[in-house]
Amino acid sequence: MNPVLHWRKSTYSDGGAGDTCVEIAELPLRVAVRDSKLPARATLSFPAASFSAFVSALNSGAPKRG
Repeated sequence: MNPVLHWRKSTYSDGGAGDTCVEIAELPLRVAVRDSKLPARATLSFPAASFSAFVSALNSGAPKRG
């Protein structure tokens, strides 16, 4: 049985009013990511700890590539 996912998007995307952003849904051990413009299309899924580290790195200004 597939769980019902509760999708949410950042208020930073289009000021929270648009649909040009990604959405996430939190699962017990993973985070699902999808394109808000094409919600019926494929999603990506990442381990929760890895996604958390990714978001923390973005918030700290890292990683930067030269």
